[in-house]
Amino acid sequence: MLKRQPGIGLCFCFLLGLSMALLSSGGPVTGAEETASDWTPRPQQEIEFEADITVHVNFNYLLYLPEGYESEGEPWPLIFFLHGSDGTGDDLSVLKTKGPPKVVETEQGFPFIVVSPQSPEREWDTAALNALLDDIIAKHNVDEDRIYLTGLSMGGFGAWALAAAHPERFAAVVPVCGGGDIRMAERLKDLPHWVFHGARDLSIPVSQSERMVRAIEKVGGNVKFTKYPHSGHNAWTKTYSNPRLYEWLLEQKRSAE
Repeated sequence: MLKRQPGIGLCFCFLLGLSMALLSSGGPVTGAEETASDWTPRPQQEIEFEADITVHVNFNYLLYLPEGYESEGEPWPLIFFLHGSDGTGDDLSVLKTKGPPKVVETEQGFPFIVVSPQSPEREWDTAALNALLDDIIAKHNVDEDRIYLTGLSMGGFGAWALAAAHPERFAAVVPVCGGGDIRMAERLKDLPHWVFHGARDLSIPVSQSERMVRAIEKVGGNVKFTKYPHSGHNAWTKTYSNPRLYEWLLEQKRSAE
């Protein structure tokens, strides 16, 4: 016995009606009387959706408070540093081998608070980083007009992504041997940039930085570019050991706009 499938009658009626409508729209059909349909479609409703969504995040970070830091009084500038892919995981000690976390281990009198989050995955979550920044500001004496964002390799990509997501938070961005989305250039144009990359980088081609620099320049952005002609992927050692970089950072202040 042939078993009747649920919904087949409704489906058949719909298809039959659709076929008749298509036939009638093409003009008179031989042997059939032309009929006009009085069916009108049900109106679609325009509805706005809004909700508060809570997302749980959990990761570790290094915090450096400079000599003379006090929780009251004059606020301090902050460097927010994003590591490369080899810093991924849960061992914070590996972050001390590169960038500002290495500098504060060896240089006395470094005049910045330094926050170095560690990503548990080989990518950066900009929403989680933004939440961490909120927490740091709430708990420490941070000058919110002098927050500087930098990162190397994977962190260079992360720095551009975070800056594009929240350009209003930062006073300057320093991506090192990274890259980004050129469609975000308009959002980045009001941020001072100093971009670094090795011309012989085989891991992340220098063209990744060059295309971002060109895109930001094209929209009238504030960007300077240092290309090391003889360097490979390691553009960070020269960059973060250069005193002029930190002098330049301290010259930058978040725009009132």
